[in-house]
Amino acid sequence: MSKHVIAVYPGTFDPMTLGHEDVVRRAAQLFDTVIVAVAAGHHKKTLFSLEERIEMVRESVKPYPQVQVESFSGLVRDFVVAKGGKAMVRGLRAVTDFDYEFQLAGMNRTLMPDVETVFLTPGDKYQFISSTFVREIATLGGEVEKFVSPYVLRCLLAKVGRAG
Repeated sequence: MSKHVIAVYPGTFDPMTLGHEDVVRRAAQLFDTVIVAVAAGHHKKTLFSLEERIEMVRESVKPYPQVQVESFSGLVRDFVVAKGGKAMVRGLRAVTDFDYEFQLAGMNRTLMPDVETVFLTPGDKYQFISSTFVREIATLGGEVEKFVSPYVLRCLLAKVGRAG
């Protein structure tokens, strides 16, 4: 009997980068359903509203029919459990991410013993991309088209007041 495995990929996605998209692509190859869970971001000041971030993520994951996009607030644990998730996907860029993510995975294992944390690394060309860097570069007038999809680029340039 085959089991339908649901994975949740939580994040702020402010904005969605090509690195995030690569992690989604990799997760979609491993799981029956991937839910990209866009955090309301109560703990972070976001450049984009929740609705804008959801729209950017939806546009970015269109090629993957088994990927759904939903928002959540509160503990990611409650969202994962409510959705019947068996795995939580986390993207790892570098060793600096690992320490934090390892601690988070340990905490999540205590909170959700039945849910595995799966670390996926984006391809080499996406290893250094972070939403924070993309926001800062765009805000300061730098070029970010190598880091985000054309749709996200248009949203980003409009948000920071530059013509696309």
